[in-house]
Amino acid sequence: MRGSSQHFRRRIDQTVSGVSTLTGVISGAASIWIFCLMLLICGDILGRTLLNTPIQGVSEIVANSIVAIVFLQAAHTLMSGRMTRTDILIGPLEEHRPFAAAVMRIVFHLAGIVVFALIAQGTWPKLVDAWAEDEFFGAQGVFTAPVWPIKACLFGGSLLTCLAFATQALLDLKEILSHNRAAPLRIRHTVLTTPRGWPILVVFAAVLVVGYALVFADMDRIGVGLAAIAFMLVLILSGAHIAVVLILLSFLGIWLIRYNPTVAMRSLALAADGAINRYLFGVVPLFVLMGLVVDIADIGREAYRVAAWMLQRIRGGLGIATVAANAVFASITGISIASAAVFSRVAVPQMVANGYNNRFALGVVAGSSVLGMLIPPSLLLIIYGVLAEQSVGALFLAAIVPGALLAFVFGTGIYLMAWLRPKMVMQSDKPTVIEGETWRSALIKLVPITALVVIVLGGIYSGVFTPTEAGAAGAAAAIAVALLKGSLTWARLWRVLVDTGLVSVSILLLIIAASMYSRMLSLSTIPQEATMFFAEAGFGLMGFMMIYLVLVVIMGMFLDSTSIMLILLPLALPVVSGLGGDLIWFGIVTVIAVEIGLLTPPFGLTVYVVKATISDRSTSLGDIFIGTFPFVIMMTVVTLILTFVPALSLVFE
Repeated sequence: MRGSSQHFRRRIDQTVSGVSTLTGVISGAASIWIFCLMLLICGDILGRTLLNTPIQGVSEIVANSIVAIVFLQAAHTLMSGRMTRTDILIGPLEEHRPFAAAVMRIVFHLAGIVVFALIAQGTWPKLVDAWAEDEFFGAQGVFTAPVWPIKACLFGGSLLTCLAFATQALLDLKEILSHNRAAPLRIRHTVLTTPRGWPILVVFAAVLVVGYALVFADMDRIGVGLAAIAFMLVLILSGAHIAVVLILLSFLGIWLIRYNPTVAMRSLALAADGAINRYLFGVVPLFVLMGLVVDIADIGREAYRVAAWMLQRIRGGLGIATVAANAVFASITGISIASAAVFSRVAVPQMVANGYNNRFALGVVAGSSVLGMLIPPSLLLIIYGVLAEQSVGALFLAAIVPGALLAFVFGTGIYLMAWLRPKMVMQSDKPTVIEGETWRSALIKLVPITALVVIVLGGIYSGVFTPTEAGAAGAAAAIAVALLKGSLTWARLWRVLVDTGLVSVSILLLIIAASMYSRMLSLSTIPQEATMFFAEAGFGLMGFMMIYLVLVVIMGMFLDSTSIMLILLPLALPVVSGLGGDLIWFGIVTVIAVEIGLLTPPFGLTVYVVKATISDRSTSLGDIFIGTFPFVIMMTVVTLILTFVPALSLVFE
C-alpha cells in the first residue's frame, strides 16, 4: 500500500512537471509576442512621424493580440503562483493547518476548472463560425487578418488553464496523501479522518452549503446581487483566486436574475473575448515591461544617489531624498511595488549606515513607494480609466498636482519629524556623508531619467503619443538605456519578458472578471438603488464620499488595490455620477485612498514587499508598520484635502 501511494505521488510530480513545461513554453511564446507588439507600435510611430507612412492595422492587431496573449499565458500565471489571490486566511492555514488548507485549495482549483471550461464552451461556437465563415478583423482594402487564430488561442488557452488548475488540485491531493508519510496508507487513512483544522473545514463547508441553497431560493434580483457580493468577499478573503470568484459568482448571478443559463453563457463569452479587445489595453504589458527594464537599468538607484547627495546637509535629508527619488521613479514606472522593492535595497542600507533609525528608514521607503500609483503614468489610473470609461490621458493630467502635493507633504512631514522628534528619525548625531558624487556625475546620471520622463509624459501631454504608444516608446527607450549601461543581458531580457507576461495577465484577467461582475450588478439594479438611496437620504456627494473612503480603507486592510477597485467601482460610479461628482476627480481620490491600504495591517502589501526585500531578518513586520504610520496619517490628510477641494485634481482640465 505504501509503495502504491509513493508511485501515485511520483506520477503526480511527473504530470505537474510536464504541464509546467508545456505552459512555460506557450507562455514564453506569448512573452515574445508582447515584445513584437512593442516593436510594431514603435515602427508605426517612426513610420508615421518620419516618413508619413503609418503601418496599417496596428490598433486592430494589438487589440486582438492582447486577448490571445492573456489566455495563452493564463495557465503559466497560475502554475507560477501569480494569479491574484489574498492569503489572509489561507496563508496562516498553510503554515499551521496544511490539511485544511489543501482541502480548501482543491475546492478553489475545481472552481477554476469550471470557470475556464465555461469560457472554452462559450468560445467554441465562435471559433467554428470564424473558421467556417472566414471572418476577419480590420478594413477591407486597407488591412485584414483572420479572426479564427485569436479564437483558437482563447479556446486552447482556456483548456490549458483547466489543465493547470487540475494539476494544482493534484498537488493538493498529494499534500493530503503525504500528511503523514511515515505511516502506512491504512494508518494514514485514520489520520485523515480526524485532521487538524477540521472545525475550519466544517465552517467552510457550511458556507458552501448556504451558497448552494441560495441558488434554489426564491430571491429577487437585488437579493441575488447582494448574495453574490457577500459570497465574493467571503471566498476572496478565504484565499480563492479573485478573477475566478468574480467570474463564477457573476455567471451564477446573471443566470438567476434572468432565469436563463444561455444569457449567462453569452455574457461570459462576451466578457472573455470583448472586455480587453481594445487598443488601450496594450498599455498594461508595455508599461509593466518598461518598469521592469528600468529596474534592471538601476535608474532608481542612481536617482536616489543623486537626490541623497544634493540633500545630505538638510536634516532628514536622506528621507526626503527617498521621497524625491521615488517620485522620479514613479514618473517612469507607475508601479508602487516596484518602487518598494528597489528602494528597500538602495535607500534603507544607506540611511541606516548614516545613523538613521531603522524603523524610520523602512517607513520612508514603504510610505513613499505609494507615489508610484498616483504620479503618472500609473497602472491603477489606467485600470480606473478602463472601469470608469474615462480618458487615461485626462487622468494622467489630473494626477500631476495631487502627486506633487503628496510628495511635498511627505517631504515636509519628514523635515518636521527630524526637527520636532529627532529620535524618531535619527539614532545618532553623526553627519551624513555621500561621497564620490559631483555636479557633472549627477547630471550624467539624470540624463537617461530625464529622457524617459520626456518620452513618456511629454509624448502623452503633447498629444504626440497615445498612452499605449507612450508605453511602447518608453519600453523601447528603457531597453536602449539598459543596453547602453551594459545591464541588460539576454538572460535578463528573457526574465523581464516572462515577468511582464505574468504581471500583465494577472491584471487583465481581473479586468475580464470585472466586466462580468459589472454586467451582473447592472442586471441586479443595485447601483441604481444605491444612487436613489443616497440622493433621497440627503447625504449629498461629500456625505457619500466619507462613507466610501472609510469602506475603501477598511477593505484595504485585507485586499489589494486592484481588487478593491474591481469590487467597489461598479457600485460607486453610478452613485457619484448621480450625485453630480466628477469621475476624473473621483478616480484620483479613489487611487490615493486604496493606496493607504498598502501600508495598513494586516495585509499591507507594500510592507510585505519591503520585508521580503531587506536583508535584515531581525526586522519584524510590526517594525515596518510602525514606521509607515506617520505616512498613513499624511496620506489621509492629503486624501481629505483632495476630496473637499476637487479643483486640485482638475487644474489641467
